[in-house]
Amino acid sequence: MELLVHGVGGATPEKMLSDPRTVRITGDDTAAVFRRAEDVTADTGPADDRGRDAPVPEAYVWSNLTSGNGTRALWLLLLPFMVVNLAHWMRPAARERLRAVRVYGLLVRLAALSLTVLLVAAACEVALDLTAWQCAGTTACAGRHSWLGFLSPAVSDGGWWSLPGRRLALAALVPTALTGLLWYLSHRTWRAYESQEPLDLTSEPENGAGHTALGRPGFWYGRRLVARLRAAHTAAGLLTVAAAVGTAAVRQDRRPGGPPLLDVLGRLLEASLVAGALATVWVVCRRGRSEHRLDRRLDAHLVHRLPSAALVLLALTLVYAGWERPGWHSEGRLPGDATFGALALAQGALVIALAVVARILHHCPRERSAPGDGSAAVPHFQQERCALHGLGGPAVAMLACALGGVMSGGVSQRVSDWLDGTGTSLDGPPVLLTWQASVIPVLIVVLLALCALLARRTVLLTRAEQDAVVRDYGVGHGDPAHTRRIARARAMATLTDRAPLLVAVTSAATLILGAGALAGAFSTGKTPVRAGDGAQPFVQGAAQTAQALGSWLIGLGFVLFVTWGRRAYKDPSARRTIGILWDVGTFWPRAAHPFAPPCYAERAVPDLTWRIAGWTRATGGRLVISGHSQGSVLAAAAAWQLKPSDRRRVALLTYGSPIERLYGRWFPAHFGPAALAALHEDIACWRNLYRLTDPIGGPIRLSGDDCGPQVDREPLTDPLAYGRDEEHPLPAPVLGHSDYQADPAFAQERGKLLGRLRPEVPQQRA
Repeated sequence: MELLVHGVGGATPEKMLSDPRTVRITGDDTAAVFRRAEDVTADTGPADDRGRDAPVPEAYVWSNLTSGNGTRALWLLLLPFMVVNLAHWMRPAARERLRAVRVYGLLVRLAALSLTVLLVAAACEVALDLTAWQCAGTTACAGRHSWLGFLSPAVSDGGWWSLPGRRLALAALVPTALTGLLWYLSHRTWRAYESQEPLDLTSEPENGAGHTALGRPGFWYGRRLVARLRAAHTAAGLLTVAAAVGTAAVRQDRRPGGPPLLDVLGRLLEASLVAGALATVWVVCRRGRSEHRLDRRLDAHLVHRLPSAALVLLALTLVYAGWERPGWHSEGRLPGDATFGALALAQGALVIALAVVARILHHCPRERSAPGDGSAAVPHFQQERCALHGLGGPAVAMLACALGGVMSGGVSQRVSDWLDGTGTSLDGPPVLLTWQASVIPVLIVVLLALCALLARRTVLLTRAEQDAVVRDYGVGHGDPAHTRRIARARAMATLTDRAPLLVAVTSAATLILGAGALAGAFSTGKTPVRAGDGAQPFVQGAAQTAQALGSWLIGLGFVLFVTWGRRAYKDPSARRTIGILWDVGTFWPRAAHPFAPPCYAERAVPDLTWRIAGWTRATGGRLVISGHSQGSVLAAAAAWQLKPSDRRRVALLTYGSPIERLYGRWFPAHFGPAALAALHEDIACWRNLYRLTDPIGGPIRLSGDDCGPQVDREPLTDPLAYGRDEEHPLPAPVLGHSDYQADPAFAQERGKLLGRLRPEVPQQRA
């Protein structure tokens, strides 16, 4: 049998099987295996059908796992959570330092928790501070927005809801509803993805250099951890809302002449909030992933009681804040500067600590195979292909924090501008958010300079590639325009290899500029424009330009974000585009953030594993897994999950594969060269096809040795013909990442793999 697995963007079973008549063999509307109608009984029907020479093709279609119904457009809100979850899996490969590995995971989980608090705090800033506290408490602002009239003391003539505490209690329903929505999305996807049991198998010994956690029985079964993290993050969100509401009331009760009873209740409330915060952090720190076995247990007492206790505490806080306090008026801002400043400082410290641990792991000595031990040695040049020298995880974690800050600041700034039409009646959002928006133009200038440098290098590489194109096709001088077009496609494909530089510069600039914004906000206590009053004209003009341009850019980004989300909700084609983004970003389980988009591989990999193992054991046959792009990553992950006896009956045909080019560099602990070499040794055979014009796929870089034949074929010719000839009377397009089956080399390699598997007795590996 040949099991085809499509890549990013998805494909229909009719296209994959080249037949309009297909039948679903197993699966559901989300993910399923299809066959051609004529092959339904090929291995279960009459002996004549079972004995035919041609292989039986099957197609595994999993595109609906990432681009299903319109509600998945809401996953755009979860982008920072997805990015920080990726940072968890980017740690360097170092099996000797288990304690450092645990510390690395702990730091990422704490950074993820800070992002949840940041998102809920931004919702509190919009609903509580800007709307209920500032606008409703200002006669001019409340008069412009009639829907806030019942909250305004002046407009409602001292109505019941006009007291500051009651306004805050009512507005707290907005961030509470946001927390509930995040819990609902996580719980719903948890039941659909994390609850899919993989094939139950015994864990293989971990004493080889090629060991990878992808082969552990419980790797694709994170049900227990996600449930624990969901409870902790839900409690953190509810406690953040309670702190935002209760802090203002406690500050009022501690003034001279305040009610003694309310003062005591306020102190008890603060102690309860601190205890709840400590309990939440303890849950996040207490346990990581359980991968060595299928952990079917759930910490039911924790999963239910922790969010329930936080919800009860929030309800008591709302009652406490809504108590009548004569003489209490809303003035200035709520104490948000300290909150956002503490979050920014904590995130910066976590990222720096994560970088230190990552460097320790990166410099940890790797295992090297001894001569004659049967394991594959790791070539030196492959060890050096780890992205950013082991700092990929901290850099990506920094980007996640920056995304969270930009989204928080963008929402706050836009709502403030909308409520305060004149720009004079409200104090606006916290000063720190204004400073963070003001450094965005500087960051964009840095990125534009880097893009200009990359563009120059691409132009130079295009010129150099023109000679290679002429030499490869043997056309003499050829058509200069056509030669330049092919050379440009090859040069543009190499930009993928420049991604580490882009991530490094962006992360470093973000960290430095964020520290500058934090220092400026706390040292002056004013916005950049007001802090520049009285300075030199150049400094004052630069501050005004940065603040205005930053506010405009962050507002534009927010509008584009909302527009893209609305379009994705209504337009299936746009929703599929977002699905492509999730195909790459949500391959990994939710080990750090439970509110991240769900891991489709926790459904897809068990599907493939069950199908492969069930078919090989039932028929005694052999199987080729043919994976394109992201499908090749799923195929490799499924092969690692098989028992060794089943793995020897499987061959891999990968094309346009990012296994080494992307996953091997950014996730060296799981797709490192030693792990890929061990997989090459364990399966029957592996062949990989790629093109120089492909920006995603690339070579696996495993040479032929005792593990078997060389994995990589020479780069496929793209386009297939330089100009017109008898075989190609019309111009051949540059295919890049698509249509690998159109190349005759694909059929040749597929035939070789099937021929290698066909004998009943396996041939020698050499």
